[in-house]
Amino acid sequence: MEYKKGQSFDTPHCVSLAATEMSVVMARLSSLFFFVLLVILLVSTRSKAKSEDSKKLQHQVLIPLFIFGDSFLDCGNNNYINTTTLDQANFWPYGETYFRFPTGRFSDGRLISDFIAQYANLPLIPPYLQPGLDQYHSGVNFASAGAGALVETFRGSVIGLQTQLRYYKRVEAWFRHKFGDTGAKKKLSEAVYMFSIGTNDYTSPFLTNSPVLNTTSNSKYVGMVIGNLTTVIKEIYKTGGRKFVFLNLPDLGCLPSMRIFKPERNGSCLEETSSLANHHNRQLSKLLVQLEKQLRGLKYLIFNLNRSLRQRTENPSKYGFKEGEMACCGAGKLRGIFSCGGKRPNKEYELCEDPSEYVFWDSFHPSEKIHKQVADQMWSGIGNHNNLIGSYNIKQLFQSP
Repeated sequence: MEYKKGQSFDTPHCVSLAATEMSVVMARLSSLFFFVLLVILLVSTRSKAKSEDSKKLQHQVLIPLFIFGDSFLDCGNNNYINTTTLDQANFWPYGETYFRFPTGRFSDGRLISDFIAQYANLPLIPPYLQPGLDQYHSGVNFASAGAGALVETFRGSVIGLQTQLRYYKRVEAWFRHKFGDTGAKKKLSEAVYMFSIGTNDYTSPFLTNSPVLNTTSNSKYVGMVIGNLTTVIKEIYKTGGRKFVFLNLPDLGCLPSMRIFKPERNGSCLEETSSLANHHNRQLSKLLVQLEKQLRGLKYLIFNLNRSLRQRTENPSKYGFKEGEMACCGAGKLRGIFSCGGKRPNKEYELCEDPSEYVFWDSFHPSEKIHKQVADQMWSGIGNHNNLIGSYNIKQLFQSP
C-alpha cells in the first residue's frame, strides 16, 4: 500500500495492529526463551552425566586379561610378523560377520577371548604387536597362530610360547614402572591368564612330515609339551599371577583338515592326532591339580573344548547348527583343504552363505557361534555339566580377590 502526504490514518486501528504485532513478538520471544532454556538444561544434564560417567571410568577397577596361545585366540599378532598366509587371517572373508573386515582373527567374527572381555566389562583386548600400543591396564593378547609350547613348532614363522612369555615380562615391567612393585604385584594377582596351546605341537609333525614322532614316544613328546607349559605357568606365578584359564585340546583328528589327511579313510577322524590330544588333556588336568597344591593361592579353570566340540559335531542340530563336520570356508571334501580366502597355496575355495549354521568356520577353526557358546559356558557355567573342570568359572575368577 502507498501512503500519500496529508493522508489521514485511523489511529485506533493502527494502535490495535501494533498491539497485536507486539503480542505476537512477545509470544515468539517467550517460546524462543523457553526453547533456549530447555536446550541449556539438556546440555547441562548430559554434561553432568558425561562427567559422572567419566569419573566412574576413572575409578573403575579394571581386572586385566592376558591371553597366550595359538590361532584359537590370536586377535591379530601375526599381522605384524614376517610369516606366510598359512599363519595369517588378515584377508577376506575372515571377519565377515561381525567386524565386516579381516582383523587377523581365524574366525568369521569374534573369538572366545573377545566375548570374555565383553562379559568382564573390558574393551577388546589388543594384540601385543599392535603399532602404538603402550597402555596395558586392560591386559593384552600375546597369542600367535601356529604357535606351540615347543620352540621347534613352526619355528621362525610364529611367536612361540617362550617368546610370548618374554613379551609378558616386558608388560610386567610396565606395570612395575606404573604402579610400583607392590601395586604391580597386586594388579597382576587380580588378572586372569587365558591359554590355548598344544594344537600345533601335535598337528605339525603330520602336516610337515616331521620324523619327530617316529623318534620320540608319544608319552615323552606330550611330556615335553606339558613341561614347557609348566615352566611358563610358574614364571607367571612368580610375577604375581594366580588365576589361570585353559582350553584343553579338541579332538584334533576330527578337524575337517585332519579328516581328509588320509583320503583312504574316507573322511573318518585321524586317530593318531586325537590320541595325542587326549593324552595331553589328561596330563594337563593332572598338572593343574598338582600345581594347585604346590603354588599357594593358584586358582584354575579348564574348559573341556574336546567334549564341547564333539557334542556339537556329533549332534549339531541340538546346539543350533545344521552342519557339524564340513567347514563353512575351504575346498575339497568337507572343505577340509585350508584355502579359505584364496591367499594360501591352494587358491580355490568355497564359502557358505551362513557361518552360524556351521560348527567349523574353516578347515581348522570354529565359527563365531561356537566361540560364543564356549565363552558363555566358561563365564557362568557350573561343573562338568557345562564342560568346566576345576572349582571356578571365569566370572568367579574375575570377582575373586
